[in-house]
Amino acid sequence: MLILLVVIGLLVVQEMRTSHFQARFFAGLASKASYTLGAGPSPSIRFPQEGPHDERLGYAELPVFLDKLQTREFRIVQQARISEGMAKIVDAGYFAPYAERVQSGLSILDCHNNSLFQERYPKRVYERFDDIAPILVQSLLFIENRQLLDPRYPERNPAVEWDRLANAVLTNARSAITGEGRSPGGSTLATQIEKYRHSSEGRTSSVREKLRQMVSAALRAYQQGEDTSAVRRQIVLSYMNTMPLSAKAGFGEVHGLGDGLWAWYGGDFSKANRLLKTADADAQESDIGQQALLYKQLLSLLISQRRPSYYFDADEAELEQLTDSHLRLLGSAGVIPPALRDAALKAKLNRRADRVPAAPVSFVTQKAANTVRTHLAGLLGGRRLYDLDRLDLAVASTLDAPVQTAVTDLLRELRKPANAKAAGLNGKQLLERGDPAKVVYSFTLYERGAGTNYLRVQTDNFDQPLNINEGTKLDLGSTAKLRTLVTYLDLMANLHRRLSVLDKEQLRALEVDRKDVLTRWAADYFLTAQDKGLSPMLDAALARRYSASTGEGFFTGGGLHRFDNFKREDDGKVMSVRDGLRNSVNLVFIRLMRDIVHHYMFLTPGSSARLLQDASDPRRAAYLARFADREGQVFMRRFLVKYQGKTAQEAQEMLLQNRRPTASRLAAIFRTIAPDASLEQFTAFVKDNLPDGLDPAELRLARLYAQYAPEKMSLADRGYLAGVHPLELWLVGYLRNHPGASQTQVMQASSTERQAVYAWLFSTHRKQAQDQRILGLLEGEGFLEIHRQWARMGYPFDSLVPSYATALGASADRPAALAELMGILVNAGEHKPATRIRSLHFAAATPYETLLQHQPGQVERVLAPEVAQAALAVTRLVVDDGTARRVKQAFVRPDGRTLAVGGKTGTGDQRFDTYGAGGRLIKSRVVNRSATFVFNIDERFFGTLIAYVPGAQAAAYDFTSSLPVHLLKVLAPTLMPLINAGTADAAAPGACVN
Repeated sequence: MLILLVVIGLLVVQEMRTSHFQARFFAGLASKASYTLGAGPSPSIRFPQEGPHDERLGYAELPVFLDKLQTREFRIVQQARISEGMAKIVDAGYFAPYAERVQSGLSILDCHNNSLFQERYPKRVYERFDDIAPILVQSLLFIENRQLLDPRYPERNPAVEWDRLANAVLTNARSAITGEGRSPGGSTLATQIEKYRHSSEGRTSSVREKLRQMVSAALRAYQQGEDTSAVRRQIVLSYMNTMPLSAKAGFGEVHGLGDGLWAWYGGDFSKANRLLKTADADAQESDIGQQALLYKQLLSLLISQRRPSYYFDADEAELEQLTDSHLRLLGSAGVIPPALRDAALKAKLNRRADRVPAAPVSFVTQKAANTVRTHLAGLLGGRRLYDLDRLDLAVASTLDAPVQTAVTDLLRELRKPANAKAAGLNGKQLLERGDPAKVVYSFTLYERGAGTNYLRVQTDNFDQPLNINEGTKLDLGSTAKLRTLVTYLDLMANLHRRLSVLDKEQLRALEVDRKDVLTRWAADYFLTAQDKGLSPMLDAALARRYSASTGEGFFTGGGLHRFDNFKREDDGKVMSVRDGLRNSVNLVFIRLMRDIVHHYMFLTPGSSARLLQDASDPRRAAYLARFADREGQVFMRRFLVKYQGKTAQEAQEMLLQNRRPTASRLAAIFRTIAPDASLEQFTAFVKDNLPDGLDPAELRLARLYAQYAPEKMSLADRGYLAGVHPLELWLVGYLRNHPGASQTQVMQASSTERQAVYAWLFSTHRKQAQDQRILGLLEGEGFLEIHRQWARMGYPFDSLVPSYATALGASADRPAALAELMGILVNAGEHKPATRIRSLHFAAATPYETLLQHQPGQVERVLAPEVAQAALAVTRLVVDDGTARRVKQAFVRPDGRTLAVGGKTGTGDQRFDTYGAGGRLIKSRVVNRSATFVFNIDERFFGTLIAYVPGAQAAAYDFTSSLPVHLLKVLAPTLMPLINAGTADAAAPGACVN
């Protein structure tokens, strides 16, 4: 028996040294743990549930990501399949054994599969084991894992060091009994890596968790077979590169010696490697001081790894003292030379006290990448860009990086006066006045594809994070005429569907209100038309003529307004709608917008607008009650769509949009939505929302507070004075106190208000004043119909200014939304989704690998093809012989063919004007100036180009839309490589490939 015990003991000792049987056992298990990439979703994939590494790289959140992406037009085309052996390991609770990468991060490719954006964390790493200074390897092993690289035992299990483990167990036991002393760690480097990468919060919470770490480390070590010599060197390399070292302000999470040296001490990692590789040799006197400081700083990082947050949050003296004690120990053990030890003891760690300085970033050069990153963050549930950049993810975008870069560089160079002059930008209506350096240029270009529109270029020269294309609300001037024209043609298409089937007798009997001139024209057209097709009707509609006279005043938007044309010579003309758009004549479109509004106001026989014309109608009271309730419900539902789910603050901001703020108007609004608010709250609201420079006296505010009290003024009066539909006012106030109210609850609660609003309006004996109020309300309702049509065309905001000036840009727009409208036209009336991202490749070369491809959503027809073609034909006239003539011959094929260009120009001069008695202008404050060209090239490419100057400095400029038109001409040679490369679906050499 004794002999047997001796033999067993000798075998155990031998196994502890050599790990021979462990090697066979774990290598056998690891050899069965594999994975492959297969088509479609995987039936066998297992995702990790926690662990800092798995969370940071996105592996733990992949199930959530994939669920979100599959609801947003992405589908899994390839995914990892793990073997039965790996499935058993993971299901048993161990970490999946595979070769983990040291660096990872977000990468974005352009449409040629060239790099557009690349992040790698950690940023500073050792590429190979041999790159590490031997003195650092020896120091690390002496402190943490002395037997790891012992070459005598090639099969040694790096997951356990038996003498160290035994010492840790005994010390832990003694500490548990006596309650004294700190327990030393018994983990090897391999086990520590498993802990800080995959255990919950990077901690060892129990003996069971420690066992899990050790077994997982062993399985990972024996993946390549029983000989672990190379793997053990790789463990040292991985540990040096990935050890967690807390987080530093201005940098974020710190991992690895390279990033740690920079973040905590401001040290140069390359310089440290170069100097410390000669630390064992006879260093020159000039180098020993630098070597000593860098070595001490790196040693402090190695020591602090077990409690990094504690040591780097504590006073520096504590880590200094601990590092000095290790220096003495390492020196006495002969790990470091005495000279290095002594010099290091004299050096001070000198930890960085301030934030890590951010690397210089040009937001201009990153605009394209940031467009993709922001879109991706939304797809993944609104992640921060900081977290997004650390995901193990490769994105294939639709952007064309060479063209993007060339356009960006050109736009940046045009801020220099000499370059602007060389490009011909210093002429009349261009940059004859003003500093070119302060002009922001923004450019967007899409390519029409099958089922989708591909974003090819999106850039600007604004060196700030703001995306001018999508993140602004700008007065884009006469580009609104294109929206108005499309609305007009779409309205005509609707009349065509309704009236073209009627015979002449039915057309003559048709009841049409005298103010609905568009329905009357359509009926008269079909009485004489030989061809009742839609295209001939649209051609005739475009030939309808309007006066361009400025002599008429227009009661719209709650007041009497007069409008001017850009060119005075147009004032006396009468011209067609077609010519009005080609030459961008304001008064033609003011009158056209009036006809469109009246069409919606007076379209339906028996509507409230028709009924109110006959004051003696005996059915008036019954009709009034019925229509008040029905129409009130219609508008209440529309307002509910607008406001439901919004916070009180969001609803308040939406209500104030497009309202010219005056003290009385703000009083009417606030006393309705917050009737119980105090005078102090009322005062703060009015002052916060008045423009700068307007500060009413406290006495006047107190009078307004009392005057607009709900008990002193009806809801209808307050709505009229506020310039807001009374039911919209009431609803915002109701939802403020009942944020979760359903539609049924709102309808029940508003029954009295719906009747009161309409009944009050119709009860006055002063019919002229009554009609004026009714028409103002109905005009707003007409604009709700127009907004519904604009929204189908991609208009980005929740409401329109209820004024004919909306046809001239008063309701603002966004460049990206205008491009969307042009996209509908070039796609023959179909609204196709825009594609920025073609594919997402998560966790490549891991058991979690997943490749998703974008599948464009459903194409929606929003316009008749004939309407889109008619609108496009007019935009071509704008270029052929209108306000965009400069760009007519700009795009020429190599064979000499000129590509057709169409578009619409617009100039926005946004000012805040203050008027006194009698309409006298007291003050005019410039807000910004913009000039826009929304265009299409060969009906295949389309986009927007905008020139913009923000703030009061815009007063120094007088450029018009001629500026972006000329700039597109300047850009044409830069864009031709993309345009000549072939279509998105039949690529020629040089075309996009992904």
